[in-house]
Amino acid sequence: MLTPSILLQAYQLMITAKSMSETYDANRAVCKYVHSTSRGHEAIQLAAGFQLLPTDWVSPYYRDDSLLLAIGFTPYEMMLQLLAKKEDPFSGGRSYYCHPSSKDETRPSIIHQSSATGMQAIPTTGLAQGVQYLEKNYTAKLRKSADGKSPVVLCSLGDGSMSEGEVSEALQFAVLKQLPIIYLVQDNQWSISASSDEIRTMNAYEYACGFKGLKRMQCDGSDFMRCFETMEQAVNYARNERKPVLVHAKVPLLGHHTSGVRKEFYRSREDLLKHGLYDPIPKLRLLLNGVGFTDAEINQVETSALDLVLEHFKKAQAAGEPDIRSVEEHIFAPTEVREERGERSPKKGERIMMVDAALHAIDELMEEYPEAVLYGQDVGGRLGGVFREAATLAEKYGDSRVFNTAIQEAYIIGSTVGLSAMGMKPIVEIQFGDYIYPGLNQLVTEVAKSCYLSNGKFPVQMLLRVPVGAYGGGGPYHSGSIESTLLSIKGIKIVYPSNAADMKGLMKAAFLDPNPVVMLEHKGLYWSKVPGTDDARATEPSKDYILPLGRANIILPADIDKVRKGETVCVITYGMGVYWAKAAAERYPGCIEIIDLRTLFPLDEETIFTAVKRHGKVLVLSEEQQNNSFAEALSLRISNDCYHFLDAKVEVMGAKNLPAVPINVALETAMLPTATKVAERISKLLAY
Repeated sequence: MLTPSILLQAYQLMITAKSMSETYDANRAVCKYVHSTSRGHEAIQLAAGFQLLPTDWVSPYYRDDSLLLAIGFTPYEMMLQLLAKKEDPFSGGRSYYCHPSSKDETRPSIIHQSSATGMQAIPTTGLAQGVQYLEKNYTAKLRKSADGKSPVVLCSLGDGSMSEGEVSEALQFAVLKQLPIIYLVQDNQWSISASSDEIRTMNAYEYACGFKGLKRMQCDGSDFMRCFETMEQAVNYARNERKPVLVHAKVPLLGHHTSGVRKEFYRSREDLLKHGLYDPIPKLRLLLNGVGFTDAEINQVETSALDLVLEHFKKAQAAGEPDIRSVEEHIFAPTEVREERGERSPKKGERIMMVDAALHAIDELMEEYPEAVLYGQDVGGRLGGVFREAATLAEKYGDSRVFNTAIQEAYIIGSTVGLSAMGMKPIVEIQFGDYIYPGLNQLVTEVAKSCYLSNGKFPVQMLLRVPVGAYGGGGPYHSGSIESTLLSIKGIKIVYPSNAADMKGLMKAAFLDPNPVVMLEHKGLYWSKVPGTDDARATEPSKDYILPLGRANIILPADIDKVRKGETVCVITYGMGVYWAKAAAERYPGCIEIIDLRTLFPLDEETIFTAVKRHGKVLVLSEEQQNNSFAEALSLRISNDCYHFLDAKVEVMGAKNLPAVPINVALETAMLPTATKVAERISKLLAY
């Protein structure tokens, strides 16, 4: 309910935000890092923030410093981030101004926020997905307010971001599942230098009409009273009805786009004057006069706000700089899985295929962890995955825990950020490696950076399963190898098992790891149907078997006498390469040692370098196209570390450098390594 005291508090915070903006602009040499402020947006942001409870979640965007003031953050806390100081409570000096993250229980929680326009919509919708799941299935994990109110999620966006496809994916999922989320869209009619009439035919309110089940509201975002009433209704609707709502607020842009893209660069005098007519501060001052506050009282509020800002700015300038030795902290959260445990080959164990090892591992995990969910394209009850890798799981655990999604790779990947923050353990699937690319934006921008840029507060615990590799006529869009692309992303871990025992042990470890792990699963090894891959079947490990990430395995040792005589070659490989190498090794009994990497990151360099130094001759074998690949990068690392132990240059073998895998099986074979091609390369190495 709107009261005079709330009006006065709003005015005090408006003046605070305005003073912050003016202080930054007057001290450009000090405020050297790029930043945006909420100047002109203050009314709607404050009105939104005032509705939120400490048990709620909010995702501000990069212009939302008034929203942060409304939920209880001080100018000093925000200025520490502005100046990239050590005590910056959000990122420890790693991210831009107004890119918050917070787990403070006295305020609404905030997951890591990035600069990429609109990208917060999916992770934040993932939060609402998590709230709904916990509310219906696992209430012990759901934090409610002292008076029993259920949490809501607020996602703040600029209108320009509504053209992003990923915003559409988020809205689609929110209305499909009827999630308790508010999308607040602030429309200042500019997207940097592009005006609204250049880039859209409709605003967010009109656009939202196409999403059946999404309640729509709009207001004058410069009128605090109207904003408060609108946001109160919107939040109450989401909190009580547990359904999504979008609020469109038209606001003036009175500041710069950013400190680096200043308003005078691209806006006319007429446009600036027009926006100035809608400044929310004079409007609210008139309202304060109307409800009985004197000019003297209002002036005192202004003076106090300015004094506070200057005091906090001075204090923030004097704060300490980050210790450069901390630069490598919080890339990953520590994992407790450090040792191999459980029985790898029980005496009475059944020999199973890789696809069944994965299925059994997930079944056991979901049975033990009620916070585990599995979703992706076609993993639900009717099919159980196109490779039957999720067969029976939906029937056993129900549609709330195992379910299909739309063809939305970005949502599948990015939503895990929100679910993980809610304490859930998502397992998600992309149907084929060739189709992961629409999800890379979320994987790179949100998932991989969350732990580092939140200063360790929000590691993303998620397991992403991706079938990869050629398997006999799969064709150009179902046969790709993507490990080098993924390995260029810092902040994720990548495993690549080559047999059923490793599949089960690595999947358990990946699930228990508090960081994002991508499991690449070779389709040609799933059922061991490709000739020469029967060894991908293995005795099923025990239920408690866990294989830590980052442990390579010597799957074929060389004869010790031949090693002493310098008559051996070390083949370093993974996935299908293991079976090409094993077939090739049959031609050279005792001369070949094969290292199965099993995990591509973290990489077991100790085992690799020790083996290379033992043999002096090495072949790095991969299914990927060779140029600029992980295999080539590894060969250089080996050369640099083992140079004095090498008898020949490090050899690399990968697929031919073609844009795609041809569907014709003869052309496919011509492109890929084979056992015969590997044997020929080994023969050359043995000749040294």
